[in-house]
Amino acid sequence: MSQLSIQGVSRTFTSEKGKSTQALLPVDFDVKENDFVTILGPSGCGKSTMLRIVAGLDHPTSGRVLLDGRPVEGPGADRGMVFQSYTLFPWLTIEQNIRFGLRERGMPESQQKERAQYFIAKVGLRGFEQHFPKQLSGGMQQRTAIARALANDPKILLMDEPFGALDNQTRVLMQELLLGIWEAERKTVMFVTHDIDEAIFMANRVAVFSARPGRIKAEIKVDFPHPLGPMMATNSPCSMSMLTLLSAVVSTVSVR
Repeated sequence: MSQLSIQGVSRTFTSEKGKSTQALLPVDFDVKENDFVTILGPSGCGKSTMLRIVAGLDHPTSGRVLLDGRPVEGPGADRGMVFQSYTLFPWLTIEQNIRFGLRERGMPESQQKERAQYFIAKVGLRGFEQHFPKQLSGGMQQRTAIARALANDPKILLMDEPFGALDNQTRVLMQELLLGIWEAERKTVMFVTHDIDEAIFMANRVAVFSARPGRIKAEIKVDFPHPLGPMMATNSPCSMSMLTLLSAVVSTVSVR
């Protein structure tokens, strides 16, 4: 069975003057447990809107979203969201940011600290626990945001272009870090991106969106074991297969 089921979800926005803009055509999509699915498409195609609907931060005009068979009607601790911008509380330390959701749930302080320390180590921020966000680089702030989302033990991790504002070197490091966490923690991930290389490198399945109004026009399975890095030597069979897959995705993206 699918862990997440998106059933006929569409979204139309209406301006104050009454003008309607359809962001999403009806979308049907299923995500299985421990899937890493990338949602690939051009800017403005509705992929982030769909992610926000799954997160419960927006409501569909039609259709519904089911998580473990239950309708999504609003935000919940069973979904962890990581945004492109660094959405940390600037007045809280790194440890306090990570513990925030646990504190709100009423977890005992000793357990909060233990869980926070586990994920601080996991994302490579040991030694920076008492720093404030403004004292950290962009990549380190996103590591904190990922740790905060994971600390709440969500069933599914929703990521809206989380590495889009990072330089290329930091981006690659963050991609590898996230893949390592995904393999270790066995979380389900939906990852929005407009970068074709990132979509293929990160996922075991790519959902390709059309231009607005968005719809899923293709689903492409990325049938490579992780981690990909050591296998991607030039002219290796895996590298050649990846280039073939990349060409197929580029061709699909270029068709409206």
